[in-house]
Formats: sequence, C-alpha cells, structure tokens
Amino acid sequence: MNDLLSINNLNQGGNLNLSFASNLDLFDILISLILTFLISVFIFYIYKKIFRGVLYTQSYNISLVMISLVTCLVIMTISTNLILSLGMVGALSIVRFRTAVKDPLDIVFMFWAIGIGIANGAQQYYLAIIGSLFIGLVIYGFANYKSYYSPYLIIFHYKTSDEEDVINIINKSISNHKMKSKTISNDIVEYTIEVRLKNNNSSILKNFNNKKFVDVSMVSYDGDYTS
Repeated sequence: MNDLLSINNLNQGGNLNLSFASNLDLFDILISLILTFLISVFIFYIYKKIFRGVLYTQSYNISLVMISLVTCLVIMTISTNLILSLGMVGALSIVRFRTAVKDPLDIVFMFWAIGIGIANGAQQYYLAIIGSLFIGLVIYGFANYKSYYSPYLIIFHYKTSDEEDVINIINKSISNHKMKSKTISNDIVEYTIEVRLKNNNSSILKNFNNKKFVDVSMVSYDGDYTS
C-alpha cells in the first residue's frame, strides 16, 4: 500500500511521467490514416498484379488494407500513454491468427501492411513512403522475373508390357529428369516425370512419337499446381 502511494505521489509531483508524447491533434490523425490508406491501396494493387496462385481471394487483399489502418490506429493510441501501451500489449497477446496461409508470399504482404501501419502510426511518413516504393519494386521485379529454363511435367500412358522399352526411350530422349508419380490401372501405366526445358520448348514431344506410347502430354509446373 505504501509503495502504491509513493508511486502516486511521484506521478502527481511530476517526477514520474507516464506519457510518451503529447496527444495527437485532428490534423495528425487524418494525415496518418489517409497516408496509410493510400499506401495500403498501393499494396492492394501490387498483390493483385503479381498474384500467381490458384484462386485469387479478394477478401484477403482487402484485409491487407484494413490491417494497415487498424495497426496505424493502435500505434497512435499506445504512443501517447505508457499505461495504454501496456494494456494493449496484454490485449494483443491473446489474439491468435488461425487462418491457413497457402502462399508464403501472402505472409510477406501481411507483414508489409503491418509495417506501414506502424510507420505511419509513429508519424514516420518518409520511411513508410520510401520503404513501400522500394519493397514494391523488389516484389514486382522478382514476380516478373522469368528464368531461361522452366519446369514441366511430361505424362506418359503406355501398356505394362511395353514398360522396359518405354523407359529406355525416355532415358535416351531426356538425360536429366525426375519421376513424380506412377500409376497402373487396367494394364495401362501413367508415368509422370519432371523436366527443365527452355521456355515454350514443346518440340521434345516429337521424340515420343512411337507406337509404344498410348499418349504423351506436357504441362507447365511450379511445384504447387499445374496449368
């Protein structure tokens, strides 16, 4: 009890300051929120532009904008008072993000949105603008980078009786390949391999124009899905 009274006396006497900064005025609040919104719209556009997944989710992209705005609001709130900041840390410690993130790049965008909210909430406007432009250029550049060689899946269908001959033909035609799957159904084998070829190089299929094959098909492949 005496300790609590001593802390209160110190605070009343001005020796203990629980405030980090003066209260924000209306102009500072509007500038932070408006700038956060504009930069988060830039993030929204970049995410939509470079998305390469199976199914684009509009709600996730909108949530990036809202994350930036909410984070900015939280930072402005806790930056004015020590007690509020401690209470906010305790409140946020019970929050759990349970939504499965399929693409690792989605996590990058989420942290980017949070970082913008933190920077603008702390009134570091130049840092938010320059950082966002730099990150946007880096992500856009890597997303549009095209390698000289691209991965493909080649799918063979043949009879089980011709398997030895078929494997020999494949090994002679493609020196470097990796088996992905093999399925046998009704005396027909489906044999899938992964190869790396020059872009749009489908002429390799001519090497398998042989009666031993029932059919041969090739699709592009990125490790997660085919198209």
